[in-house]
Amino acid sequence: MTWSIVARDPASGAFAVAVTTCNLAVGASCPFLRTGVGAVSTQSMSNRYLGPAVLDAMARGLSARLALDSALAGDEGRGLRQIHAVDARGRVAAHTGENCVEWCGSVAGDGFSVAGNMLSGERVVTETAEVFARRTDLPLPERLMAALHAGQDAGGDRRGRQSAALMLTSTEDFPDINLRVDDHAEPLVELSRLLGLWRTQAEPSQHTRPSRANPAGLTDMDAIEAAWRARGMDLRFRR
Repeated sequence: MTWSIVARDPASGAFAVAVTTCNLAVGASCPFLRTGVGAVSTQSMSNRYLGPAVLDAMARGLSARLALDSALAGDEGRGLRQIHAVDARGRVAAHTGENCVEWCGSVAGDGFSVAGNMLSGERVVTETAEVFARRTDLPLPERLMAALHAGQDAGGDRRGRQSAALMLTSTEDFPDINLRVDDHAEPLVELSRLLGLWRTQAEPSQHTRPSRANPAGLTDMDAIEAAWRARGMDLRFRR
């Protein structure tokens, strides 16, 4: 009922998952990421316990393949599952259970994997993978979106379209990007719009927020107020 991309950016070490489906709130059940460890998407009768289990195994040093195998070994429903992952060395692995609804399958690339089930056909994942591999001129989030749009143009989910999500983590214990479209007639169009808003409204101030390197973030009230004024906002802290 879903297709997704899990990817690692070799230049920055960032991990990302982009996913879309004809079901409600796909971002609440499929994508799992952990900074410095990897990215996972669990789909097709999703088992949300598999995402953390795979990340825990990769954090202990297991490859994406061994991590998936170890997590699935204890899941009696593994025939119904589709799950894929990328680890900190860019190694990918995918599992499509023998009971998943057709069309179902996956394509592996250099540092990324595309997997889907209940799709209109194989071209959905092959076109998604081809565009992601080719559009290295784009930043990772826009590259992911271009790839999903190509998969949608190739037929997408055989039932239609409803939700989409994009998550990316780089250096912190929480995502840099965590965008969700839970219910929309054109979820990928809406997700692309939200990514544009993130670029203009959220990304410019990311360096001022609490981080591992600066746990308090920017606390200079004069500097914060100056930034507000530059954006046309007449706001002041209490002093």
